Amino acid sequence: MSAPAVEERFGRYGGRFVPETLISALDDLSAAWAAARSDTVFQDELSALLRDFVGRPTPLYPAERLSERIGRRVYLKREDLCHTGAHKINNAVGQTLLAKQMGKTRIIAETGAGQHGVATATACALMGLDCVVYMGSEDIRRQAPNVARMNLLGAKVEPVEAGARTLKEAVSAAIRDWVANVADSHYVIGSAVGPAPYPAMVRDLQRVIGDEARSQSLEAEGALPKRVIACVGGGSNSIGTFYAFLDDPVELVGVEAAGEGLESGRHGASLSAGSTGILHGALSSVLADDQGQILEAHSVSAGLDYPGVGPEHAHLRDTGRATYVSVTDTQALLAFREVARLEGIIPALESSHAIAWLLENAPESAGFDVLCLSGRGDKDLDEATAKLAELDG
Repeated sequence: MSAPAVEERFGRYGGRFVPETLISALDDLSAAWAAARSDTVFQDELSALLRDFVGRPTPLYPAERLSERIGRRVYLKREDLCHTGAHKINNAVGQTLLAKQMGKTRIIAETGAGQHGVATATACALMGLDCVVYMGSEDIRRQAPNVARMNLLGAKVEPVEAGARTLKEAVSAAIRDWVANVADSHYVIGSAVGPAPYPAMVRDLQRVIGDEARSQSLEAEGALPKRVIACVGGGSNSIGTFYAFLDDPVELVGVEAAGEGLESGRHGASLSAGSTGILHGALSSVLADDQGQILEAHSVSAGLDYPGVGPEHAHLRDTGRATYVSVTDTQALLAFREVARLEGIIPALESSHAIAWLLENAPESAGFDVLCLSGRGDKDLDEATAKLAELDG
């Protein structure tokens, strides 16, 4: 029996818009991933790594004081408790395991907030693979602890000085490296973006979040949540959380970065305020000017200032299956502090965007919510405390 096909399009979004040099590599990757999905040996090894190395399943935590504050039961899906401190490790372990099976000896990655870079460096150390991580110099400044972790793990962190010196430029640099070294290198894309098969492959590797949350909800409450909420940058934690609930009568809410406000133009809300365009090899919703040139995104969170989003999210928006909203830097910073004081949990600034929306949008109906706490906030402490001090005057 042939291996199942991997999705290349989500409605009209997705596809491949890449140099001819990469087509063969993408074909090979599609075939390898399709085979791996039905390979019990691969899946058993991946499951063992997720259990014994990553620390899955992560808890579905009843946040009692946050629930009292909102007036509705809230459960946090604790991806911050994964090894390395974020959901990124699920994808990094899966892709590096696949790359090793394909005979690749060198791994390329990009990172913004640093969590994907740390996760990929961690997986490469585990599997004995060379690792180079591209990171904008502005993000290197904002995320110094994660840079130190990557260096300690043996990865080479390559600063990117172009443009805004953040995630978009890091992705572009990583793609250029891959074009030049495609024979022995695999590019571990960190989110559900890029050319096919990446959006579907990353979603499949992250859907463990939603699969666990769905079964844990039924165990805890005997019912499914009314709402499932997650932050959206490129969109890997959110599509991984949403996917298990697509066929259920559950409201899906993705929260983007409104930055300094949508009207200011300094934001990262490509679904709420973007247009259709091509970025990093796929057709999706992007931030672009009237001539189609990609604009710089902004967010206080280094992980949400990406001027595009995974193509499956664009499709879910267009079909109405998911709702996408946005919150500002200020709202996210205040939520960062409030959850720390309510629950003793310091969330990543990315996750704080989802929490900020929840704090201001509690319905009166019965039921409960599940929110994906995609990562922990250690990496954000310096930036967040400085910004909060400014807000406090």
